Order: sequence, then structure tokens, then C-alpha cells
Amino acid sequence: MKIIFMGTPDFARDSLDAIYNAGHEISAVITVPDKPKGRGMKLIPCEVKEYATEKGFPIYQPEKLRDNQEIVDLITKINPDILCVVAYGKIIPSNILEIPKYGAINVHPSLLPKYRGSAPIQWAILNGDEKTGVTIMYLNEEMDAGDIILQKEVEIDKNETSGELWDRLSKIGADLLVQSLEQIENGTATRTKQGNNFTIAPMLNKEIAKIDWKNKTAKEIKNLVRGLNPIMGAYTMLNEKKIKFWKVDAISKEELVEKYPEFKEYEYKLSEIDAGTILYIDKKQGIYVMANEDILLILEIQGENAKRMTTPEFLRGNKIEVIDKFE
Repeated sequence: MKIIFMGTPDFARDSLDAIYNAGHEISAVITVPDKPKGRGMKLIPCEVKEYATEKGFPIYQPEKLRDNQEIVDLITKINPDILCVVAYGKIIPSNILEIPKYGAINVHPSLLPKYRGSAPIQWAILNGDEKTGVTIMYLNEEMDAGDIILQKEVEIDKNETSGELWDRLSKIGADLLVQSLEQIENGTATRTKQGNNFTIAPMLNKEIAKIDWKNKTAKEIKNLVRGLNPIMGAYTMLNEKKIKFWKVDAISKEELVEKYPEFKEYEYKLSEIDAGTILYIDKKQGIYVMANEDILLILEIQGENAKRMTTPEFLRGNKIEVIDKFE
């Protein structure tokens, strides 16, 4: 089919690559304007633009779509069979959606109607979900509310980060997009209405990254660390300095005592220790910290104005003591 592709990050690049390799005609790629990055604020293209440049696809980077007659005229002139939209980052207005013969379809990394919005992968992990998936749907002007074509469910590993799940779902979504295009082209694609029992996955803000030792369990803190890796990292304060955690595990008091028998005689007192207090430091493994329930093991850490590293590496250059307390 003749396709106009709209997308931005590497998640979208995988879908663009898949439909190109499936033999579809990429008539144009619409993506966001280059953004300034780094100290020199040099304009850097997104991953989709880099791929499109490499393949020689026509590229368009409008600041906006709504009330943009130039883009409407462009799409009308190309007269594509369908629009493929993947992590583009903007709502597509109805006057654009109505132009292609088959409308527009979207790859969304959740099992809709669960987690409509901009951060479904992160929220699935933040909430400790055991399963998620990918949905291919028709687009309308409502956010992620269109009719469903295909879905695929996947399990989330208990230690999987949002970055790892992002990479995995991008490949699954690309394959599912190719299948959907094939079904649309041969007339076998189905349309399933979404129910009203939807949930929202809003954009993440920096406030969410602060660890709440008082109210969150070790498992909930682990989910926070997983969910914010690699986009921003969960953080805490120690001696008025910001410390980020990149990899942690949640263990029970019984597991701690089994591994370190010297804690046996103090086991009954563990529940009296304030959350955030360092219980034990194993220079070969990590730092054990009391949480609201059970214990958090810090495996990868980042000091203020320092690089990310394993906790044993961090301990070689930083002084932390038992009974120190993360705030």
C-alpha cells in the first residue's frame, strides 16, 4: 500500500523499518522538528528522521498539524491508502484522518482500553502489572479511543525495566502493524469498539521520582525504580545529596536472615527500624535498606554529579555507614 508514516522515537523507527521491509511504499514521513540538545544546543534529528534520511524518504517536520493547510494539501496530493502513526506525539485532526482511503492506524503499547495516554509502558511497570501488550487501532480525534484491529498480550518480567519493555514491545508492535496492514489490504481486518472502562497513563513528571520511604513498600519502590529506568531514575537524599537508584531488589526479612545469620537475634527488632535506614552493607553485592515493608537491596546507584555504577563500585569511592538514613 501507499503509506504516509508519522512517528518520532526509536519505538516508531522499528515500525517504519518493518513496513518498509514488508514491501509497502513509503510516500512521505512526517515527524517532529529537530530539537536542540547538549551544551552547544545543536539541533538533533529524531530516530525516525535519521532512518528516513538513510532510506531517502521525503521528510516533513511541521510545528503543528491543526490548522495547517500546507500539510493537508500535501497529504491530499500524495493521496495515500493509509496513515501509519506510531509515537508521533501529537493528536491528528479529523480533516487529516479523513483523507486516506483506509484512514489512519496506530501502534499503542498497552492492551487498550487500559492505559490510554503518553506513558503506558512506564505506568504498567510503576503499577506492578504482570501483563501488558500492544494494540493496533484505527485513529479518531479522541486520545487512543479508536476501534481495535489486533492485540497481543505479553508477560512483564519481575525485574524488567521500562526501557527493556519499550524495546521488546517496539518489535512486537512493528510485527503486529505489518499484520494489520495485510488484513486491511485484503479486507479481513476487524473493528472492535473499545469499552468505557478505560484507564489513563499520563505523562510522567519529576515529582514522581522522589522515593517515599514512609509510605511505600520495598516492592513498590522497586517498581518505581524499574518504571523510571532509563528515563529519569528514582531518587532519594542522603546527607543533603541526591542519590539515584537504577537497579534494586525487594527481599523479605526472612531472606535477609537466611543470607546473613548474624541478623537472627535482631530479627524481631527489624520492624521497629525507620524506613530508609541502612541495615547492612555488603561490599560485594549492595546496600540493604529498611523499607515500609520488607527490605530494599540497592544494586545500581548514582551519586550526585557522578555516573551510574554498580553499588560495589560506588562503595569503593563513597563512605556510607550502617544506620545512615535515606530521606
